[in-house]
Amino acid sequence: MYQKLIIVGHLGRDPEMRYTPSGQTVTNFSVATSRRWTSGDGQQQEETVWFRVTVWGKQAETCNQYLSKGRQVMCEGRLTPDKETGGPRIWTDQNGTPRASFEMTAYEVRFLGGRGGGESEGFDASTPDMAEAGADITEEEIPF
Repeated sequence: MYQKLIIVGHLGRDPEMRYTPSGQTVTNFSVATSRRWTSGDGQQQEETVWFRVTVWGKQAETCNQYLSKGRQVMCEGRLTPDKETGGPRIWTDQNGTPRASFEMTAYEVRFLGGRGGGESEGFDASTPDMAEAGADITEEEIPF
């Protein structure tokens, strides 16, 4: 059995690096993935899904050094299910609203866009993301 998750999106905050008691490096950051489409009644729709990403080892150090809020990345890895529910991690925010978060452990992180950090640099907001680029393809047109 095998699973592989690939997400492309923008960092929602600067990465946070720490060390485990055994000295292993771990970096965490959040990535927002979005898709846009036009509904049947002609209304523009948008959906944003957030992922909490964890990276280990040397790549964790590299991510902490070069990534910043707004930077576009592609993360490859595996979905990390909640041990209790087997799905997304379920929690309650400060207002008492139930929330869920998708978490992944990334094996590879690719830096996309330019080298600049921040929301105004490092990516071209006018370029459609991967989901939007494939929005007009029907299931019958997929070659596999």
